Amino acid sequence: MDADCSLSILWGSAWESQNPVFWAGTFWRRRTLHCIFFLIAFPSFVHRVELLRPSSRVTPGRCPFDLISCLSCYIGAIVFIATLHPRMAEKTVAGTLSAEETSASASINIADQEVQGWDEKATKRLLWRLDWHIIPFMSLIYLLCFLDRTNIGNARLDNLETDLKLHGLQYNDCLAILFPFYIAAEIPSNMMMKRVRPSIWLTFIMVFWSAAMIGQGFVKNYAGLMATRVFLGVFEGGLFPGVNYYITQWYCRHECGFRMALFFSAATLAGAFGGILARGIAEMSGVGGLSAWSWIFILEGLLSILVSFSAYWAIYDYPGTAEFLRPDERAEVERRLKADHGHLSNDFDLKYVRQALTDWKIYIHMLICMAGFCPIYSFSLFLPTIVKNMGYTANNAQLMTVPPYVCACFFTITASWLADRYRQRGVFLLGSQLIAIAGFSMLAATGNASVQYTGTVFAAIGIYPQIPLGLAWNSGNIGGSLKRGTGIAMQVMGGNCGGIVASYVYLSRDGPRFVTGHSILIGFVGMAFFLTSFMTIWSRRENARRDTIASESNSPRELTEEQKELERELADNVPWFRYTV
Repeated sequence: MDADCSLSILWGSAWESQNPVFWAGTFWRRRTLHCIFFLIAFPSFVHRVELLRPSSRVTPGRCPFDLISCLSCYIGAIVFIATLHPRMAEKTVAGTLSAEETSASASINIADQEVQGWDEKATKRLLWRLDWHIIPFMSLIYLLCFLDRTNIGNARLDNLETDLKLHGLQYNDCLAILFPFYIAAEIPSNMMMKRVRPSIWLTFIMVFWSAAMIGQGFVKNYAGLMATRVFLGVFEGGLFPGVNYYITQWYCRHECGFRMALFFSAATLAGAFGGILARGIAEMSGVGGLSAWSWIFILEGLLSILVSFSAYWAIYDYPGTAEFLRPDERAEVERRLKADHGHLSNDFDLKYVRQALTDWKIYIHMLICMAGFCPIYSFSLFLPTIVKNMGYTANNAQLMTVPPYVCACFFTITASWLADRYRQRGVFLLGSQLIAIAGFSMLAATGNASVQYTGTVFAAIGIYPQIPLGLAWNSGNIGGSLKRGTGIAMQVMGGNCGGIVASYVYLSRDGPRFVTGHSILIGFVGMAFFLTSFMTIWSRRENARRDTIASESNSPRELTEEQKELERELADNVPWFRYTV
């Protein structure tokens, strides 16, 4: 029995024995979740091979589950912790109601209730409680989502193009076809999340994108690959904007950046895991009559669908219905959100969608996001090819993609934490963009493999922090719940337009140095730098203008309820709203 699996099972047993109070009431639900956990961890019992040993080969009837079992065990442990925490295992009867009925029946009238005793230490404990119950599972499902979307770059090194007889730009077409459908799904998906409970909607899309991923492993030609990529785009499109909107429903504006970074850092971990997994799965070539690239799609799709089975129980819908919070904690979360957003509307009214669609600031952020996502998708989809062209073998190139992603993960979290601490988004965005420009310049300027590889590290630590910083900046500057959800979806939609461009940035005819592709990405990041500078300056000046007006007029607390009701319709255009900079 593998040590990692043994520890996971012992931990689970110890947890059970220490929580008898919660054991009886949810017996069948908890037993089902335990079955899912053990199913995920089961490969560790089946086969044991030395990890990534180059000399080890697959023998008939034997699959190299060593690497798969390690990852599955840790994912299983995360699912176990995330879904079976004492309070997280409970879904109330309110879960059968509609989103609006649930919110209305369980929300707390903060105006009639004075919440006391919330000093700085108590607030930190509350935030830690939220972080523990919300962020890990959101990060896990995004890791799997990004892994499923970009693992085609790793599959390419395992003869995907040869087996499917792809030629010319057909491989690039297969990359690009995902994004129009991904983009089209984003705004409707966020509106559905507002209408339907997040636990239902996110589970729904996760099950179906996992099925599309598994199907991708069985395609036999160009048309089949195109079709499965379309379905993958349709169902993955709602996750990223949905989770970013979901986070804003739990945290104040200046707290969202770090949490979005923790969530988005899963994309960098997906890149790192993708390289390691692809190297291990390469040993399965020929098993079941399938190539290694087929097994990459199938096994990673299976991981996603196994985790999706626990998503309904692991995702909490709203602070007012969160079982893991005490009544006073629910009241404090809602009080903090109301204080942070003033008297802005949370109603489901299409006029707030129209406000978002006509807000010029959101379109600027769409362009910044597009200029950020284009390098990220180019990097994720083509890094294995770029590294291989530096002189590495295909198997070693898979492993050499890991260090840039690890560095990117660290810098993404650090930059966002500092941005939250000092409440400065624009400055840290500008710094990240300069680092990215330096990295791509190193890649374009020389053919020296060492310098080029260093350039990939600089590029990674420069491009990945831009997305959580930019999303937190835009979402924090949009007033009102529905307008914010629409604005986030618009921003991500604009960002994923960069994915279409990214599919054609690195063309085979430009190899091995890809100078043209690197130069295009320098141009995109340069555009982002210019627009970020503009929005930083504008936000500071607009805040100063509103401060001047506020000093000459009444503050919101001095307004009548009727005046507040009228002004709340103006969303972030109300005089007391201040933009994060």
